[in-house]
Amino acid sequence: MGLSAERLRADLDALAAKEPAFARALAEAGYPEPRLRDRGYETLLRTIVGQQISVHAAAAVWNKLAAAVGDMTDPRALLAVGADGLKEAGFSRQKTGYALSLAQLIVDGELDLEHLPEDDEEAIAALIKVKGIGRWSAEIYLLFAEGRGDIWPAGDLAVQEQVGRILGHSERPKEPLVRELAEAWRPYRGAAAIFAWHQYSIKPI
Repeated sequence: MGLSAERLRADLDALAAKEPAFARALAEAGYPEPRLRDRGYETLLRTIVGQQISVHAAAAVWNKLAAAVGDMTDPRALLAVGADGLKEAGFSRQKTGYALSLAQLIVDGELDLEHLPEDDEEAIAALIKVKGIGRWSAEIYLLFAEGRGDIWPAGDLAVQEQVGRILGHSERPKEPLVRELAEAWRPYRGAAAIFAWHQYSIKPI
């Protein structure tokens, strides 16, 4: 599971002590709710299903898939349904390839989601072997499902936008600068990302 509410608050307090601009933003926006996901195959499969479609559409596809597959925690069940079954559930040809790639890697033992490398970059490298799982998706999985506290999705536009606002930049900083700026926030960058999404979603009065 991801960072607990207690861990998230503690990390943000530590971050606020390091970075006065974050302290001011935290006082203004308050603490975010934790973002928790289950570790494992089903969560990554949901990530693939939800790519580039609405939450409502993703739920509809997921329900059709569940009806066809049965046990959504077993990648062998998805492989048994095959490409035709995925198409009937509403998968595009591209997403069909992604889902089958994920299931096959797990069945073949090439991806072990219960024992990913402890090093974050090595864990990201293992996850992006799955077709359709890029760096951002891998980072989100490690942060929300594994609770790795120093994951920093600097390529996320909302994170870039909010970091720029927090630090007083006149325009959104690009990914390389956002990575550089956050070096001083180790090992609390995961909490910084969750807070950035939280503050970004708060509509000004």
